[in-house]
Amino acid sequence: MTRGTTNPNRLRRMDRWIAATHGAELRRAADPVAVDLGYGAAPWTAVELLHRLRTVASRARVVGVEIEPARVAAALPYERAGLVFRHGGFEIPIPQRPLLVRAANVLRQYEEGAVAAVWERLCARLAPADPATGSRGGLLVEGTCDEIGRRHVWVALGPEGPRTVTFATRLGSLDRPSDLAERLPKALIHRNVPGEPVHAFLRDFDRAWAAAAPYASYGARQRWIRAVRDLTADWPVTDGPARWRQGEVTVRWEALAPRVRP
Repeated sequence: MTRGTTNPNRLRRMDRWIAATHGAELRRAADPVAVDLGYGAAPWTAVELLHRLRTVASRARVVGVEIEPARVAAALPYERAGLVFRHGGFEIPIPQRPLLVRAANVLRQYEEGAVAAVWERLCARLAPADPATGSRGGLLVEGTCDEIGRRHVWVALGPEGPRTVTFATRLGSLDRPSDLAERLPKALIHRNVPGEPVHAFLRDFDRAWAAAAPYASYGARQRWIRAVRDLTADWPVTDGPARWRQGEVTVRWEALAPRVRP
């Protein structure tokens, strides 16, 4: 069981990214089911996830899953059309194979060596890819954020495994990009040391941020955009200015993956 602490609007950055990047998959699905895994002591994040997904997929449904029965009981009064709560854990106790599983601030309490097995178990529950329709299948989004959602880093995984890592922040709160290191997900947080790719990425990001200092006169957003644009020369950034303007940058997982697994 997690500590369960949460705040309204805490996961807004992750939710908006999901809506923007996974919305097409949700819209084309016959039954677009999403799971908020480990929503905590209060159901705010599940309620908000439903609202944000329905802005891009009107038929989306959300199932909040918690391992603590008392938390499920406390959430039941918040059930409504498209939103239910269930007792369970990594097995995902629903009959469907979900098109989305969001697990925020869940694995942080686990040992690094346990992450790969949890990822594999959750990815096996995702809706499969369908080449006939062009669907890439379900998406697992697993990451960590601060208490009020200003800084967030998450890994996106498909049925085949990890795809990307996204760094997202409120730009006005940022001194340098490496400030996000404290919010790296469990798979990466202990790898922010010399010789590891994620350390090299944050080092290069800080250098690009420093080089983009003249753009600060136009605002932190313009400085971030310029720094990310410079990063693309050496790192496989997968998104573009539309997402950079939101204080985000997404990089292929292979570029940041640990060199030696525990």
